[in-house]
Amino acid sequence: MRIAVFYVVAFVKPGSKKKKITKAERLKLLQEEEERRQKEEEEARVKYEKEEMERLEMERIEKEKWRQLEAKDLERRNEELEELYLLEGCFPEAEKLKQENRLLSQWKHYIECDGSPDPSVAQEINTFISLWKEETNETFEEVIAKSKLVLYLIEKLKSILLETPPYDLQDKNITQYQESILELQELLHLKFNIATEILLRHASTLADLDSGNMEKVIQDENVTLYVWANLKKNPRYRSVRFSETKTRFELPRILATSDIALRLLHTHYDHVTPPFPVRGLLREPTSTESHFAEGEVNVVETVIPEDFEEEHKQQENESISVHEEEIKVEEQVDTESSAQEESKATKCDLEMKLLSETVSAAQLLLIENTSEKLYFFEDDEVDTCQFTMLGGVYHLDILELPPQCKPVKGWMIMEILKEGLQKYIYPPGTTEDFETENAFPPVEVMLEVHENVIFFENPMVARWDAEGRHWKTDGISNVSYKSGERLITFSLETFGPLTLIQDTHINMPYQSWELRPLDVNKVLLTVITVFTEIQIQIKEDLCMLASIKLNNKKHPSVLEGKWMNPISFIIALKEAGLNIFPTGHSHFYVVINHKVPLVEMKACRQMALLSSAFAFGWSRWNAHCDSQKVVLKVMEHLAKEEPIQNPDWTLLMFSGDRAQRLKIDEYSEMFSEALKEETEFHSTLYHMVKDFASKEAMEKIRSAKCQFINSVCHMLLSIRLLSYS
Repeated sequence: MRIAVFYVVAFVKPGSKKKKITKAERLKLLQEEEERRQKEEEEARVKYEKEEMERLEMERIEKEKWRQLEAKDLERRNEELEELYLLEGCFPEAEKLKQENRLLSQWKHYIECDGSPDPSVAQEINTFISLWKEETNETFEEVIAKSKLVLYLIEKLKSILLETPPYDLQDKNITQYQESILELQELLHLKFNIATEILLRHASTLADLDSGNMEKVIQDENVTLYVWANLKKNPRYRSVRFSETKTRFELPRILATSDIALRLLHTHYDHVTPPFPVRGLLREPTSTESHFAEGEVNVVETVIPEDFEEEHKQQENESISVHEEEIKVEEQVDTESSAQEESKATKCDLEMKLLSETVSAAQLLLIENTSEKLYFFEDDEVDTCQFTMLGGVYHLDILELPPQCKPVKGWMIMEILKEGLQKYIYPPGTTEDFETENAFPPVEVMLEVHENVIFFENPMVARWDAEGRHWKTDGISNVSYKSGERLITFSLETFGPLTLIQDTHINMPYQSWELRPLDVNKVLLTVITVFTEIQIQIKEDLCMLASIKLNNKKHPSVLEGKWMNPISFIIALKEAGLNIFPTGHSHFYVVINHKVPLVEMKACRQMALLSSAFAFGWSRWNAHCDSQKVVLKVMEHLAKEEPIQNPDWTLLMFSGDRAQRLKIDEYSEMFSEALKEETEFHSTLYHMVKDFASKEAMEKIRSAKCQFINSVCHMLLSIRLLSYS
């Protein structure tokens, strides 16, 4: 240790005599200085050694305490995991109820005999398709009426593919359902084309008195048709505006003088975009599955032979010795019966264990990230992993006007072309007969955006490329969007299906989230993003959109107040533009707080178990711990339908096999994994929370229904709150 030595310099006035220091005095001063320095160094050394000993002792005490806590945690680990396994039996139980409900639904449909086919039965759906193909001369109104049943069948098949667990779907059934969906979609569009042709044949009888052209608008909850027939071919009438709507077209001169019809068929659904393939559960048979299969083979049903029973009856009134033999036989029968019951119970246990493993694998599949991009998109091609088609599809076509019906002596004479409805090619393939290159300018289009869809940014317009079978953004220019009037205008070079697209991940990552109990078997999940605040209620096996806020103001939605099963609810939110559901590809487009899927799944399952009596929330420290741990806020909350007042959150850290309370709080300056004083480790979140839970809270948790817990877990895994916030 170095000692700083300060020398005092005395300034003597001029003229005064300077006192000389002798050599002995100088040596004495140096000796005293050296002794003082050595003393200070010794004191500093003693102090340092003392502090170091205290520090080492503190570390030893902390390590010993930590070792004792780990030993205690290890000692009760098996007991806690066994209890958790019993509690998580609600997940296979909920899946079993779903299977029973699916069978019950099929049975109800069978006994109702309402004439509608069961789409899951190939023979019934094929018969329905064949019979409808044979029906001819249906008007547009009749096709729209029939389309409601067709759309229901399509949605039913999609629901079967999405809601049925992968391990319950066979490849042949998946292929059958997908083919049936495609056939129904194609047939429905064909019927709309035929009905449009029938309508256009009578265009002259429906002509407007002022313009002389035909204009027709047919609206339905699923379809809106705009048809304009150019009967007069007047070059001055180049602006087509449908009455009582804001839909408008500005036609080039060449189209205004052509024998054409303009059709805009706005389907509020999307039957154009190819669906992603259904992902199966790719796994090898587990050891439990193998044991279950062996058990199934080795189970022997013990049946009492008839001749044995007859012999038993004949000996009823014989001697005591024979009676004793009968008692032995009865004991043998009882033993065999009990063995049979034990065998059935073992089989049932194995079946539930197998179902539990497959349910866990299916849940893990929800949060798995793909390792590489499976699709590569060319220039101007819409990346369907990055963008979502919203508001349905606008089928915009220029059609050749069919021959008009003519009244002759009280009869209507109609020429029917064999080739049916034909599209007018614009611009034509060859332009040699035309004078200038600008003879085919783009068509200016103004469309009304579907009122039930939310766009957080100005939507983009894409057109369908039938040859490449994908959406493209080329050939579309001058796009302008008026959000207040919900009108979009653009210039279009070629015709065909059009759609509006929005960034799929516009609401990701989330800013914060909160899961709050409202009552037993009922919770409120709030997700806050850059643009919106979405509140979702979950009860039993149903979900509902409680409210949406845009710019801190409530935004009305047709989905509010409608209870749906979780999968149908997720689809409805996506179609409304409220996408907070990442896919396996989303991590390529969003900077996420990546967590190990198994840890995330375990945390979500245990949060769902506790959700009846505990509130959970986002913690800023979740981004500071490594990928093998999650940090979240938790607090007991027993108040019904009331928001949290002056919340007293506890911070928990969970690594999948260890949970602990943290010493820091949400407002600490730095992140630390230090354990909160007077707390212990636990193997599960459930047992960690149980340490400070009230008796009433634990009773509410134990009384929660398995369908409710499963629905909460499914929603947490689908939104991926722990990785995407």
